This record gives sequence, structure tokens and C-alpha cells, in this order.
Amino acid sequence: MKIFTHNLETRQRQELVDITGAVASDLSRTGISEGLCVVFACHTTAAVTINENADPSVPVDIVGKLRQLVPANDGYRHLEGNSDAHILSTLIGPSLVIPVAQGRLTLGTWQGIFFVELDGPRRRTYKVKLLAG
Repeated sequence: MKIFTHNLETRQRQELVDITGAVASDLSRTGISEGLCVVFACHTTAAVTINENADPSVPVDIVGKLRQLVPANDGYRHLEGNSDAHILSTLIGPSLVIPVAQGRLTLGTWQGIFFVELDGPRRRTYKVKLLAG
């Protein structure tokens, strides 16, 4: 078992950052051929998700719809002004589990792993834990 810690700088208040390459690199450094990969966002105003990474308009569409679903200013009580980010983080989720087979992440053809920034721009951290078995 190995845990990798990654830091990234986000540039927008809400954005999806493709982290597939970094996660795959972590896996290749472990030599694990069969097991599980856990990806965890270490924040209450960020998340991780899997979605299409072939067409750059998909992440843009996702962010646009998230803004419609949970507006930034909607009479929230939280004093920091980022309740929308907390709500979206809860809906999307802070972690993913991806099966590993034959030394590779078992993602579909068009799938990628995204760090979801919901209250940026900020310096963010996510962790990758790889489990053999």
C-alpha cells in the first residue's frame, strides 16, 4: 500500500481539472497489477469525479449545470459565502474507487478522473492510495 499526495493550483472558482495522468503515473510507480485505486479530495469545497475527458466542452457543460443546480447566492446561512461549494461537494463526493487490472486503471474509453474545484482559485490537495489484491 502506498499513498501519494498531490497539490494543484486551481485557476477558477469552479472548474474540473483532469488528474488522470497523475493517478496513472502513481499506479505505474507502485508496480501493482491487480487491486484498487482510491482518490480522495482533502477539502469540504472540492470533490472528485469520473467523466468524459476527450471533449473539453464536457467539463465546461458540467460546471455550467452545477451553477444552475446550486446557485452561489441563494439565501444560505453559512457566513463564509461558499455554501454552494459545500453543497456541491456533498453531492459529487470526496472520493472515488477505481479497479486496477493488468497494471492499469479500468477506466472506460472516454473516461478521465477529475478534481472538481468548487470554491477557487486555491491551492488544493488530493491523495491517491493504491491497494494490491
